[in-house]
Amino acid sequence: MDIKWKKYSHSITTKIIVFMIMITCFTGVVKAFVDVEVVNDGNLGIVFEEDYFLSKAYVQETERIVSNLTRLLGEYKSEEHILNGGSITEEEVRAEVEPLYFDFSSQSKSYNPNASEAENYEKFKSEYADKIEQVKDRLIKSDLREYHLLLQSLEEVKAPLYYASDGVNEYTNTTTGREMFETYPSYMMFEEYKREIYPKEIRENEHFYWITDRIDELDQENHVVSVAFTKEFLNEKIEEWKENKVIIKAVFYRLLAFLAGFILSFVYLVLVIGRKSLKDKELHMHAVDRLYVDLTILLGIGLVCFWVILLEEFASPNIENMVIPITVPFAAAVFLLILSLVKHFKNKTFFTHTLIYRIFYRLFQFIKNVYDSGNVGVKTVLIVIGYPLLVAATFFMFPVTLGLAAWVAFKRVKSFQAIKEGVERIKDGDIHHSIDVGGKGEFAKLAANINSITDGLNKAVDSELKSERLKTELITNVSHDIRTPLTSIITYVDLLKKEELSSKAEEYVEVLDQKSKRLKILTDDLFEAAKASSGSIPVQLERIDIVSLITQGLGEVGDKIEDSGLAFKFNYPKEKVYVAADGKLLWRSIENVLSNIFKYALQGSRVYIDVEDLGAEVLLTFKNISAYELNISANELMERFKRGDESRTSQGSGLGLSIAESLIDIQKGKFTIQVDGDLFKSIISLPKDHG
Repeated sequence: MDIKWKKYSHSITTKIIVFMIMITCFTGVVKAFVDVEVVNDGNLGIVFEEDYFLSKAYVQETERIVSNLTRLLGEYKSEEHILNGGSITEEEVRAEVEPLYFDFSSQSKSYNPNASEAENYEKFKSEYADKIEQVKDRLIKSDLREYHLLLQSLEEVKAPLYYASDGVNEYTNTTTGREMFETYPSYMMFEEYKREIYPKEIRENEHFYWITDRIDELDQENHVVSVAFTKEFLNEKIEEWKENKVIIKAVFYRLLAFLAGFILSFVYLVLVIGRKSLKDKELHMHAVDRLYVDLTILLGIGLVCFWVILLEEFASPNIENMVIPITVPFAAAVFLLILSLVKHFKNKTFFTHTLIYRIFYRLFQFIKNVYDSGNVGVKTVLIVIGYPLLVAATFFMFPVTLGLAAWVAFKRVKSFQAIKEGVERIKDGDIHHSIDVGGKGEFAKLAANINSITDGLNKAVDSELKSERLKTELITNVSHDIRTPLTSIITYVDLLKKEELSSKAEEYVEVLDQKSKRLKILTDDLFEAAKASSGSIPVQLERIDIVSLITQGLGEVGDKIEDSGLAFKFNYPKEKVYVAADGKLLWRSIENVLSNIFKYALQGSRVYIDVEDLGAEVLLTFKNISAYELNISANELMERFKRGDESRTSQGSGLGLSIAESLIDIQKGKFTIQVDGDLFKSIISLPKDHG
């Protein structure tokens, strides 16, 4: 057994090492392509270029200038030509005014559906003349902007030298004249149908058609385009090309090495993945393989897309240094998913282990079980299939069979309606309701089962109410019994403080005084929480101006606000907002929320109090930043004695929010809290008083 485990461990270790080699090689391939992109704009073909004049770089250097010149001559010509509308075509205008023409055809009375398209378009141009002119002006401004950008781009070109003319407009960056271009070591001269290229091997450049295609777009008559390379500029570019070729050649050999390593390691893993060795016929699946195949594919595509986005959007300024740390984890995750797909392909579960297959398979099984169960499902199917057959067999007495079917359907619908209404009543709180449908069918069994549930629910509710009542009475009695001796303790502590005592004894008395007062606060809170939850507090609902109540209350606790160091921001509607509530109980609830803020809010932070009029109700929201890490849920914080300060170093009892909730509940309102990180929100919802 131990020997087998060692062999298996060795096999896993080998796979892990090969997997790491594969990821390293794949990352190396990606890094090589990035280096090519950074150094030579992605042109890997430079490795196979024998001469600069046969290179892609030479054509690109010329094509950029030729492209701008041909656009100026063929499309824009001059600023005057553009301003006169010569650069825009009827097709461009028509494409831009298409939405206006749609409005015309659907809204205008001038549109005649029986007339031809040309006639309607002429009416449209007449009716929408002003808007069409605005569109033309916009197109002219756009062309004018593009024209000046092209001029600016050409003005920045110091070398190569260029000259272009259409017989009227002329563009050049040299004063020597076009005649001198033939004296330069490399030039291209296109005049009408003549083409002079030097050196001649440039014609053999596989990318040379980029330039000739641009020239062919021009009207050949009267157009002249010439480009010449000075000796200094040409030598500089040749040296740059040679340096790039040396670098890219080294990158190319590195790319081949990494690519070979990646292919070999990937093929090896494809062959051995899932098996301990090549001879092992048993396939071993792991945790990753439990993921459905279609979800695995989607996850893999998502990771690849996210990887590309990271490289293009976030790592592009420093992509040479960022490509490896970004690629390694993504490549590891994606290839783990790919190898998992390979396992399923080997295991012949590539299709059967998809989520879509499982859904349809379970649907099929469900239908099959319905047929096999012999209950309502079978009966329904028999009715659906059997009734048409019955009608066909008894066509001569069709009214009788139709009436019989209607009577059966009516009885079933009536039973279903009774169950539906009964469930609605139980859901609304009438747990003593009993559903009676009669008969012995499936609906009768369903009604009996629902009645059994309500019986159990009645017992559970009665038991819960009894337990809650006993608990409340116990808390109330204990709180009341504690108050008398506690009052005596506080009184005697006050008497001791007036006596002459040693300094040590005074310290002890001070501790007794603090703890006894603390215990009195806790006892009072406990007593109030018990009374509030029991619903025994009398409530007198009245019309209350909520904004005035809060403003007045904040004034009363002004000293506490100053001591807390908190900045309160109160936002409320301009119009008066009234709620139906008990003023004393409502302020007690708000006071508890404010007390909670004073105890637990981050010192120096802001507290926001917002009043919102929602029509049928008024929302009062308190927002503050907690001084303690809130690592518990909002539901837990609402429990009695539960505190956000888990160390319990603060002075809170954990009852304030629970009391506030109970007091708001008996006023027919709703109290909730929300926790979002360190943001703590207390929300009081009260019915609006419309007067």
